[in-house]
Parts: sequence; C-alpha cells; structure tokens
Amino acid sequence: MEIRKVKVVASDLVLEFPEDERFGDYSANFAMRRWQDFGFKNPREFANFLAKKLQKDKDLAKIVSKIEVAGPGFINFFLKKEFFIEELKRILKEKNKYGSIIIGKGKTVVIDYSSPNIAKPFGIGHLRSTIIGQALYNIYKFLGFKCIGDNHFGDWGTQFGKLICAVKKWGEKKIGDYSIEDLEELYIKFHKEIEKNPRIEEEGREWFKKLEEGDKEAKKIWRAFVKISLKEFTKIYKLLGIKIDYALGESFYEEMLKDIIKEAREKKIAIESQGALIIKYPHNELPPAMILKSDGATTYLTRDLATVKYRLKKWKPDLIIYEIGVDQELHLKQLFRAVELLGWDKTKFFHVAHGLYRKTTGKFSTRRGETIHLEEVLKEAILRAREIVQNSETGRGLSEEEKEKVAKMVGIGAVKYNDLSQHYSKDIVFDWEKILNLKGNSAPYLQYTFVRCQSVLRKVKFKTLPKKIEAIDFNLEEEDILREIYKFPEIVQEAAERFSPNLICNFIFDLAQKYNFFYDLHPILKAKTEELKIFRLALTMAVAQVLKNSLNLLGISAPEKM
Repeated sequence: MEIRKVKVVASDLVLEFPEDERFGDYSANFAMRRWQDFGFKNPREFANFLAKKLQKDKDLAKIVSKIEVAGPGFINFFLKKEFFIEELKRILKEKNKYGSIIIGKGKTVVIDYSSPNIAKPFGIGHLRSTIIGQALYNIYKFLGFKCIGDNHFGDWGTQFGKLICAVKKWGEKKIGDYSIEDLEELYIKFHKEIEKNPRIEEEGREWFKKLEEGDKEAKKIWRAFVKISLKEFTKIYKLLGIKIDYALGESFYEEMLKDIIKEAREKKIAIESQGALIIKYPHNELPPAMILKSDGATTYLTRDLATVKYRLKKWKPDLIIYEIGVDQELHLKQLFRAVELLGWDKTKFFHVAHGLYRKTTGKFSTRRGETIHLEEVLKEAILRAREIVQNSETGRGLSEEEKEKVAKMVGIGAVKYNDLSQHYSKDIVFDWEKILNLKGNSAPYLQYTFVRCQSVLRKVKFKTLPKKIEAIDFNLEEEDILREIYKFPEIVQEAAERFSPNLICNFIFDLAQKYNFFYDLHPILKAKTEELKIFRLALTMAVAQVLKNSLNLLGISAPEKM
C-alpha cells in the first residue's frame, strides 16, 4: 500500500516530505488550509480531529507507527520499520525499474532540445539545453511516457545569408574544405565589417532571400555549411553520450511556410503592417510578431508555427516541452498564443526557460567572437579527471585503457552534474574551476559512493541476498538511509511534474552523504551477527541501485571501479 493513495476527508489531502525529519516521514497541512470549510474553531482543532480519524484507519495502521499534530495544525506521519524493510526488498526486486511509477501510459511527450546552430561551433550555451533536455527525456520515458526527442537545429534564417555573403567576399578555400572554426571567423568578420560599412548587412539579407527562392549557388554553399556542422555535432554528442530521436532543422519546414501564412491570413490573425505580415495579439497582451518580412522572407515564428503543426499532426502529443534559454521567453509566449489563436490543438506546451552561461561581465556573444567551445570544456574535464584517477589509490589497480574510460565517465559526469544540480532557471557564471569541480556536491562524489558500494558487494560470495531481511533495531545512521531512500519514486515524479532534474541531484547527494557517514562508522562484512550483516549488505545494495538509477536518469555513467 502506498501512503499517498490514502484518502480521508477530502481528495486534496496532499502529503509532503517534511524538511526536518524530526517531524515525520510525511506531513500534511490540509487542516491549516481547510479548517473553516469544515466549521472548526482553528486549524489545530481540525488537525486533532483528522489525526484521530486517521488513527482508526486499518490500512494506514499497517504502515504508519505514529500520527501526531504539530505547530498550528500540521499532521505528521511516522512510518513503521516494517515499511522500510519492505521498501528495501522492493528495491532489490525491481532493480533498474525501481522508482518508475507508470503515470505516462498512453501519453506522448515531444521534447525540443539541444538545437545548436549550423555553421557555429557547439558552444557552451547549448550545453544546458542538451543535457537538461536529455535528462527530462530520460525521466519521462522512465515514467512510462512515449518520448520523442527533436533536435530542431538552426539551419535557416538571415544569418546564413550573411555567412554566404562573407564566404563570397573573403573566402579563400573551396567550400567543402572549411572547418566550423573557419565559418565562425567569417561570421565574426562580417559583423565587424558592418560597423565600417552598414550596407553589407543588406547584402546578407539579399543572399538569404536568394536562398529562400532556391538560388543554386546559395543552396550549394548552404548545404556545405550543414554538412560541416553535422560532422562537428556528431562528435560532441558522442562525447556527451547523447542520442536524439530526430534532427529536423528549420529548413525541413520550408515547404510548409506558404500554408502557414495562408492559414494565418484566412483566420484573420495576421494583418499587413508597413509591407510586412504580423500577428497582432488581442488586447495587446503581447507585442506584435512578424511572420513575413517586407522583403518576403519568413521569420523564426513562421518556421516555429510550421514545426508545431508538423508535430501535432505526426505525433499527436499530450505535451510539448521546449528546452530553450530564458532569452527566448517572449518568442515562445508569442508562439504558444499564436497556436491558440489558430485553434490547432489542446496540447499542453511548456517552456523550460533555462538560465544562461555568462561571463562575469555579461552574456557571451558569437558576433563578438566570445564563445566558449564545448569541445574544449569536455576535453579539459576529461584531462583533469584523468590526473585525479592517475593519482588516486583506487586508480593504481586500473589498466591504462580502464583509466581512460573512467576519466571520461568522471570528467563528462562532472560537467553534466555541475549544470543539472542547479535549477534550470538559474544563470551560471562560467568558471573553469567550478564547472570542473570534482569534489563535494559533484558527480565524481556520487560515482565514488557507487564504486564504494560495489567494492563491498564484490567481497561477498552470493550475488543475490537471502529473502529474509529482518526488521532489526536500526541504529541512527541506518535509519537515516532508510528514511531517505524510500522517497526516490516520488522525487522522480516530482522532477517530471516540475521539469526539474535538480530535484534528483539534491536527493542522491543527501543519500550518498548518509551512506558514507554510515560506512565510516559501522562495519558491514564484519557485523556482529549474520542477521545484521545481511541487513547492511541489503542496505548497501539498495543504495547502489538507487544511485545508479538516478545517475542513469541524469545521463551520467556509474563506473564499477574508480
């Protein structure tokens, strides 16, 4: 029986984990919110009434040892030792599936993430979208949703007209011989030239118009940009261990744009303005948004509307998640509202508006040549992790090949966790030391805890524990682990509901700390009794399993040795 399924007076009796474990394993503030509705004098009186009623519930009595009222009217629940033992057995039985509450059966979610720009190196700015998006994909899939990842990379727009113009003016190589760094340099040069010759920007626009009209030379150069870029992106995704189901760039929707414009006109949500076509939102709730420029070129919004229509028709999703930076917040509000005005679908949309990587002086800018290339960060992380593995006691028993493999797991894991452990809305100031921190609240610390568990388990003869795990008198450290580990399924569900992988990070860091504290104080293999040894091995096995499941959801590897 799951305690959250208990219904008493009303269906909105929500149970939460108290911040202070002295106040139980679950807590409810229902009495404080609804005491007047039921005619009580104050919240505490209502809480006492509810507590007495709950204490008579036979099903609840099987798993709850104590119910008490605290403060102005909180109702606190303390779980029985038998509950924790049963949960321990459940973890060992379900293994990799533990924590997967199937709430998404029959539902489809589309996740738009990563979306790097063609003809630009994979910058640190796209790291957040890539790894947060992948973590959300993993979490929703774990909960039974049909997940579709769509890498909507930027391969269309005025910037390509500018780059074609730059290649035509200053290019000294055959188009197929350019590297992505060469293309970035040309893009930067173009914007520096604008300062001296503003007319050149108009030339860039003219080249994009030619591209949209199917000009053969423009198309040939553009296709080369795409080929060069995809080769670069594949290399980065391999390093990160990322696989995205679809890679449909903006250009994929080119043939659909005329129909979008036609429908917007027919439904009278688009009007002419100074030669352009704009969506004017009712009551000026949002600034007008352009879907057709005065020169006949389309915009991001036009292409994004076509993307939405394609996704609705092809996948019929219940939810579409856009994992895109906070600087696109207005654009996505305009997009979502335009979809409503067009009357296309009742699908839910959510923008995971992640904060930006910043310098101490502000935002990075490709135009000014200030990008931090992601490949540099990842290689530096692996290099630093390699030094740590090389110098560690446990690393001495590893072969050179194993050291390389572990260094990659640790380095890449450190970069991912540094990001995922913070709420997506938070800006991250770029700091080499912080992003590559391999100590404290970090992936390497969690990976080390997993390896520590595995090291203990390798020393026992049996691969699976005996079924008989007794509800012994737990010591304080054991109880702390048990009162933490059972939360995992609900933490995963909450992470999905709030689009917040950092909740899983918070949880496993707390769990790892509690296990390491226990490990330092109490013998496992040399426990006083066989019964106690079996229990502590079960506890170790369960911690290892939950750490592994959590790291998998975050897209971080769990090495067997380190």
